[in-house]
Amino acid sequence: MTAGARSVGGDRMAAICQGIRRAIIEGALMPGDRLPEDALGESFGVSRTIARHALGQLAAEGLVDLRRNRIATVTAPTPADARDIFDIRVALERQVVQHLAGHLSHDQVAALKEIVRQEHDARHGPDGASIRLATEFHIRLAEMTGKPILVRYVTEICYRAGLSLSALARPHSSDCAISEHLALIDLIAKGPADKAADLMAEHLEAVAARALLSGDRSRSRDLVNILQPYARG
Repeated sequence: MTAGARSVGGDRMAAICQGIRRAIIEGALMPGDRLPEDALGESFGVSRTIARHALGQLAAEGLVDLRRNRIATVTAPTPADARDIFDIRVALERQVVQHLAGHLSHDQVAALKEIVRQEHDARHGPDGASIRLATEFHIRLAEMTGKPILVRYVTEICYRAGLSLSALARPHSSDCAISEHLALIDLIAKGPADKAADLMAEHLEAVAARALLSGDRSRSRDLVNILQPYARG
């Protein structure tokens, strides 16, 4: 296989991963939903092999369960899993803030405020859009540290938290999260680091307290139809 062919395959796999992550975070895909390789290939216009590799990547991120001789399914977090995820998330995102406090550029502040603006515009829409945008806010903060290992772990834990919120959270207003994000931007930009890290911890604990946890959201599933918007990018 040529380098160009490998690159194309990698791009296609990345597109599937991105689409499925977004579908999970927005609640279009729910815990326990089956993810057969042939249906994924049909949805995204790729081979079963590429779909299989994408499922392996998502399994490594904790978003998909792979069982021997069984079709892959969206991971089904328990309330205890969700609590553990938020505990780990608090510790990781305190590190993010410690690195960024007092060092955000004007462009970085503007980029973060643009995400908050999108959150504000989406606040009366589906819960899934708010969860996705809030997840993007926190991942963008991590990316601004320029520390690849920290970015990797924060990104993974944010997606796992997003799955937990989408699957288990009770309906709630996103207005508080929006105001908290604005306060975080202000304090991270100015410092001091310890106060900004404490505010991040308070924010994440408040998210968990407001949202978690509630019960069954089962409904009829049609994978190809569900994934159509996400296959278009």
